[in-house]
Amino acid sequence: MVVASPDVVAKLRAQVLDPAAPIAQRFRTLFSLRNCSGDEAREALEAAMNDPSALLAHEAAFCLGQMQDEKAVPALQECLKNAQIHAMVRHEAAEALGAIGSKECLTLLQERAIDAAPEVAETCQLALRRIAHKQAESAASTSGDGNSPYKSVDPAPAANPNATEAELRARLLDEGLDLFDRYAAMFALRNRGTPEAVDAIVDTLTAKSALLRHEVAYVLGQLQSDRATRALADTLCDESEHPMVRHEAAEALGSIADLASVELLKRFQKHSEPIVSQSCEVALDMLESEQAGEFQYATVEVDRMNAGSSEQTATIEVC
Repeated sequence: MVVASPDVVAKLRAQVLDPAAPIAQRFRTLFSLRNCSGDEAREALEAAMNDPSALLAHEAAFCLGQMQDEKAVPALQECLKNAQIHAMVRHEAAEALGAIGSKECLTLLQERAIDAAPEVAETCQLALRRIAHKQAESAASTSGDGNSPYKSVDPAPAANPNATEAELRARLLDEGLDLFDRYAAMFALRNRGTPEAVDAIVDTLTAKSALLRHEVAYVLGQLQSDRATRALADTLCDESEHPMVRHEAAEALGSIADLASVELLKRFQKHSEPIVSQSCEVALDMLESEQAGEFQYATVEVDRMNAGSSEQTATIEVC
């Protein structure tokens, strides 16, 4: 966590809530707030969950979940309860409640496990399974994190590391299996990161659940494997695909960052769906920040206020 003065946090809050500011700048500010300690930073993220941009609002909820601050529970619950809020934002609020995992999260998650929006209902079901799993681990004094090399707080623990990749692939692709178990298989494959593991995850972009497809794209972004480039590009180009899946595909392509991916992101910056266009803008901004040497993207705005890659040549023929 970054120590920032109250004055800096107040400036960050004003910046993230400014609808006239470029979405990429607001995202940089959002990530900076996520890494600031104190109630004021958390309250700024809570306020951002009400933003007209569903992309920004959902990312604010994601940040609150990653912080795992129980003080955020009331605001996350209000978001989840409000059926007028975009389903992508409510999904992220439910996932955040599952990441926090306190007892007061349970009642609402149980109520919304049959929500009219499938992505919200499935997220609540996942969150309940995650909380139950963590409670069982606590009672048994065990840890099931699967020795993940990633720092993210995942919606399910990685599956048993003793399972073979063939077994994990079969579980991940099994449409009859509970979503929690499929997620667990995917995170175990992600943690291994072999070419075969990546291929299994890529193949899951055809899953029936939009929620699972969006998590698949997110994981492929973590892996940054060019084995996923074509499938992610096809996902971004698919006009029938759920916006939250296309959002994750855009950010994953930004992480891979070969020339064809960058050109595709530039093209979709002008897309009519705000979630898609804004995702491409943010992905390009993250890439530009990294190429400029600002590797601590999550703290760059705090750093600025406190202070007053090689190209690839892959070709993708899509769309």
